Amino acid sequence: MATTEKMHGTSSGDQSFQVEQHGIDFIPESERWATAKNIAGMWAGSAINVEYFIYGALLMGFGFSFYTALSLIVIGNLSFFFLGLASLQGPETGTTAFTISRAPFGTQGSRIVAFFNWITQLGFETEGLILIVGAVAVLFKLGGITINKPTTVILIILAAGIQALMPYFGHATMVKVLNALIIPFGLIFAVLAYFAIQHGSASFKAAEWGSTWQLYTAGLAFTIALSGLGWTECGNDYTRYVPRDVKKGELVGWLFLATAVPEMLMMTLGALTFTFLSSSAQFAAWNSANPFEALLGQHFIPSWFVVIFLLFAIVQLFGINSLDLYSSGVSLQAVGLKLKRYQAVVLDSFIACLLTIYATFQSTFSLYMKEFVGVIIVWIAPWFGIFIMDWILRKYRYNAAELQRRDSGSIYFMGRTGINWNGIIAFAVGVVSATLCFSKAPPPVNFPFHWMTPISNHFGSACAGTPVKGVCTAGWLGGADFSVPVGIIVGALVYYVAEKITGHVSTQVQRQNELATK
Repeated sequence: MATTEKMHGTSSGDQSFQVEQHGIDFIPESERWATAKNIAGMWAGSAINVEYFIYGALLMGFGFSFYTALSLIVIGNLSFFFLGLASLQGPETGTTAFTISRAPFGTQGSRIVAFFNWITQLGFETEGLILIVGAVAVLFKLGGITINKPTTVILIILAAGIQALMPYFGHATMVKVLNALIIPFGLIFAVLAYFAIQHGSASFKAAEWGSTWQLYTAGLAFTIALSGLGWTECGNDYTRYVPRDVKKGELVGWLFLATAVPEMLMMTLGALTFTFLSSSAQFAAWNSANPFEALLGQHFIPSWFVVIFLLFAIVQLFGINSLDLYSSGVSLQAVGLKLKRYQAVVLDSFIACLLTIYATFQSTFSLYMKEFVGVIIVWIAPWFGIFIMDWILRKYRYNAAELQRRDSGSIYFMGRTGINWNGIIAFAVGVVSATLCFSKAPPPVNFPFHWMTPISNHFGSACAGTPVKGVCTAGWLGGADFSVPVGIIVGALVYYVAEKITGHVSTQVQRQNELATK
């Protein structure tokens, strides 16, 4: 594969290990250096990832048998097809996802959904920092040292500073580094797979509560949200450097192959590892503030390899966090903050540092992820449905110059406010609908807002203990989860109906065509 420098001209604003100057502005065709394979390599470098290994173990913690978890992993990761679809607009427009969102939501309305994405990326950054510090803590424990709270805070601050380096430099640096990580990390996980196959058991049985269809839907939502659906809002941030004439099928195919297959393997490896590290103490460790502690005090995987694995995991987690930081930086610009992209990265790192300190001492990693999944689903599902429906209604075309305009003269500036209420109303209805169908599972997790999810409650929800005077004080066991399909379908359908009534998109398409002929 050619290096980034060889593919670039001297005037390019995106060279590896130099600070990328582009933010959400238009990328000229002369600077579109990337190919479908380049972008796929970047995604593959992020997909061969310890986070997905842990997701597989957490999925087993729902109470599933191994084969049930395996089916969820395969089906759930088919959602990376969504990532492919949500990456096709970047080559057409030469800009980021939430600049493109000015089309369905309006020039000013897109700031609302960009804010939701910024919060989401901060959540992913926090997750990565928690795991980085957790891996360091386990390394210290293997050396006979237990770190205290002040030391943990210092480690979090150091990690937050280090994680900002790669996204600070920008797109080309991330593509080059993440491509380079594929082979070494693939080898590390291959060795781990040897131990997992040697000691794991595919006949691992489900827990008492783990064989219901209601819990299956909750596990599927968990997997989809943390795989393809959870990345859709970032896709165009990277494909904007791909030439406009790229074949759509080629781009979708390479992205799917580079993401779905590695993540299926990583999650399966995590699930299989759980089958032999599933004692009561290890189960508690997987669901604790530091899931890496499940690797302590066991005799299946040699300590020397655990050390190597954790060292590589730390490097890799910095790599995956770079994607989140990059997208959160351009999302801040889309919200309207007058910051350079690299300045936004520094600000995000600072905020993520504070959030990590709070989450480390106030929650467990498992609970944090289950709560975070709910945040992801209830807004990304309807946003994705609306975004793709709008793209289809426009016959897969935008006007790149008009998307860059923020003034009232832009064809995407709706009415007096610049808000496309068709998109905002569809988004609000989709968020509410997804929330009504969301399940706080697996049991026995206390869900204090049980009344907010009546549809989920209707299918398999129950009190975790004996009601006291008719009131469930022990917490609720989550019911079935329909949040992903409901969020996508309702958001897309409401937007479609609203547009057919108002004709906003057809009017804009006409103007797009007129401008294209000038």
